Amino acid sequence: MSDDAEKRGMEVRRAVLGDAHVDRAEAARTPFTEEFQDFLTRVAWGEIWSRPGLDRRTRSCITVAMLVALNREEELALHLRGALNNGVTVDELKEVLLQTAVYCGVPAANSAFRVAAQVIG
Repeated sequence: MSDDAEKRGMEVRRAVLGDAHVDRAEAARTPFTEEFQDFLTRVAWGEIWSRPGLDRRTRSCITVAMLVALNREEELALHLRGALNNGVTVDELKEVLLQTAVYCGVPAANSAFRVAAQVIG
């Protein structure tokens, strides 16, 4: 992994997901998963999330909607917290989830609202 992509990726990853999550992910590295963790940091966080074309709030909203569509509840919870870290409001998240009901289906949105209620409290 290049030093620049690693450094940039880790800064963004920590800013969005929080130190506690990243520290747990790093501590859970194994010889089997370390290349995947490097890939995530370098590509997802160092290349995509670091691009100037969209701000982090917008990227968070898009990511939340895609995770609803894919029915990835664990990742959804993580990225709902990340969206809040990026300044997306609870009302804005509600609007994103309502939008997913139309385009992803009511069952997917229903699950997403349940996950969001757990995250938001």
